[in-house]
Amino acid sequence: MAEIVVAARAPAPAGRWGAAPPQELLERLKDYGQEGAFALWDELAPEDRDFLVRDIESLDLARIDRIVRCSLRSQGVPLPAVEPVPESSVSTVEDRTPEDKQRWWKRGLKAISEGKLAVVLLAGGQGTRLGSSDPKGCFSIGLPSGKSLFQLQAERILCIQKLAAQSTDGNTPQIHWYIMTSPFTDEATRKFFERHRYFGLEPDQVTFFQQGTIPCVSADGRFIMETPYKVARAPDGNGGVYAALKSQRLLDDMAGRGVKYVDCYGVDNVLVRVADPTFLGYFIDKGVSSAAKVVRKAYPQEKVGVFVQRGRGGPLSVVEYSEMDAAMTTEINQGTGRLRYCWSNVCLHMFTLDFLNQVTNSLEKDSIYHLAEKKIPSIHGYTAGLKLEQFIFDVFTYSPSTALFEILREEEFAPVKNANGATYDTPDSARLMLLRLHSRWVVAAGGFLTHSVPLYMTGVEVSPLSSYAGENLEAICRGRTFHAPSEISF
Repeated sequence: MAEIVVAARAPAPAGRWGAAPPQELLERLKDYGQEGAFALWDELAPEDRDFLVRDIESLDLARIDRIVRCSLRSQGVPLPAVEPVPESSVSTVEDRTPEDKQRWWKRGLKAISEGKLAVVLLAGGQGTRLGSSDPKGCFSIGLPSGKSLFQLQAERILCIQKLAAQSTDGNTPQIHWYIMTSPFTDEATRKFFERHRYFGLEPDQVTFFQQGTIPCVSADGRFIMETPYKVARAPDGNGGVYAALKSQRLLDDMAGRGVKYVDCYGVDNVLVRVADPTFLGYFIDKGVSSAAKVVRKAYPQEKVGVFVQRGRGGPLSVVEYSEMDAAMTTEINQGTGRLRYCWSNVCLHMFTLDFLNQVTNSLEKDSIYHLAEKKIPSIHGYTAGLKLEQFIFDVFTYSPSTALFEILREEEFAPVKNANGATYDTPDSARLMLLRLHSRWVVAAGGFLTHSVPLYMTGVEVSPLSSYAGENLEAICRGRTFHAPSEISF
């Protein structure tokens, strides 16, 4: 008998949770039809069981269930009829007078000098499509200076702080920079800033925060398991910024700093005018809750979302190009000869802090996310499933008043989305747009250029520390000759 006992195979240790999943957690999963997450419990090692329990406990099951149900139910619901954006809602380039621009510039600088502006950067993406696993903001597009996207934007903030101080003869204001990362970019982004000493900014004027993630689900709303002990998750989209700002009490932080206005933009625009005083001054002048910079569509089939009016007299919102039929994309305004639906959204937004506090509650209450059909890594290999996302422009539907501010592509919009070799939005195309713009600044300021390659292929780079938008260059450039490509920095 003793020999039998010795020879018998000892049962595997049950681990912290024993042979069965914790009953209370299992019952909660059953309440939401997600008990399948424990389907392979018997096959898991003790440490994997512990990991699975912690993974499930980290989920707000009631909130996720509400989001999944509301989002699935909203699919297939016809969109409200749309109308072109009323001309009164748009400040076009040709309608602005020099007096308007000067007034807005001064008004914006005054608000900045009073500490009323915060800047929110959407920087959760990796540079995967650019051939890099680093955060996209760490990417260098090959400028003469070698500066990364993060550095260019940090130095524009430094420049605006200096201009705001000069405009009021006061102390240099601090523009607080809130940078949204993701679980995939957070640590690398923080270390990049530390390594580069925050590019001259004070460390305490930069706040990093992570966007949320949300489980990937099957077509019937069940969790997809990435491994037997881990639910598959994906970032909740750039519109996750609103929930993140609210849940991490950053809107309260802004209020405590005296912030009234919030500038929000995406990291991958090389020409972005961070904390643009002209846009801020216009926004304050209009007295609206939200505003967006827009560019005219380059051609009818351009794959960009456009602003529309939801129903006659309804709110402005963005409709994605995939939601527009051919007739809508090509419809012409007979009075102007231009496209009727022409105002492209380029993720350059301004909000009042009061509106952000209100809209975060509305978004959470409605719980409607966009569903994207994707191949999801799972225990069965890559399987068809749904990712749930919110978009940055979702909030415009809730805004009682929105104004659009036209900008020129060649001055403010050079996105970096695709690797070199693609037909558009590459590092090479963005670099050339910046070099050409800055070359025009130098010539306008009385400078001259020499070049060993055709000028349309090169140009000069003006450091953001020297000029924000082409101003104050006469003393640097007048009568001087610069060889392209090079950086001008004083």
